[in-house]
Amino acid sequence: MTTEEFNPNDATTTPMTRLQFDNRFVRELPADPDTENVRRQVLGACYTFVNPTPVANPELVAYSMDLATDLGIRPVDCESRQFTNVFAGNEILKGMQPHAMCYGGHQFGNWAGQLGDGRAINLGEVQDIHGQLQMLQLKGAGETPYSRSADGLAVLRSSVREFLCSEAMFHLGIPTTRALSLVTTGEGVVRDMFYDGRPQTEPGAIVCRVAPSFLRIGNYELFNSRGDVDNLRLLVDYTIRHHFPHLGEPS
Repeated sequence: MTTEEFNPNDATTTPMTRLQFDNRFVRELPADPDTENVRRQVLGACYTFVNPTPVANPELVAYSMDLATDLGIRPVDCESRQFTNVFAGNEILKGMQPHAMCYGGHQFGNWAGQLGDGRAINLGEVQDIHGQLQMLQLKGAGETPYSRSADGLAVLRSSVREFLCSEAMFHLGIPTTRALSLVTTGEGVVRDMFYDGRPQTEPGAIVCRVAPSFLRIGNYELFNSRGDVDNLRLLVDYTIRHHFPHLGEPS
């Protein structure tokens, strides 16, 4: 990212334009050729391009100043309207390439096949002040092709829990995803809070999660289960090259 100072009189400069994106995941791995946001099986791809669903009235609830500083985002930037809009999914910055990841997994002890990011959308990778790329991800940002029967949304109750626990665990020295921001959407989300058959409307919210990668075992398992050796090899080589470089160049 650049170190240029924000000039409020410069119409070409806004609080968030200093974020420079280097989206190696989407650049080096195969995309879903179908960009229609409908629920479906996705074959031969690591991700699908999909934009967050705009929300009615986003309001910033909290942000992590420690994490923002690591990303080169100043306090004045965090307090800006643009910060709220970006991390509510209402504004896409130059260089962002929003996408949902395709992966499989097990549920209740059984292989469930394709799962994927049903309510999480990766915005792109930015370089932190230590020179490491970090993926920015919005959780609760709307439907994706992987949403299945769900609505792609999150509620304030669980989002507060994730925001606080993520940052607490990090500062306790427990490796985890970080939480940059917590935004309410101004929209209601229906949830059965106590699983007693009495759903209620709760405030909607979005958390911006941050990690060097959101790859998981299921990304590899899905290709393996489908016999897609070529894409499995591409993904494994990508993982070694960028996340385990001490192992040497993939062969």
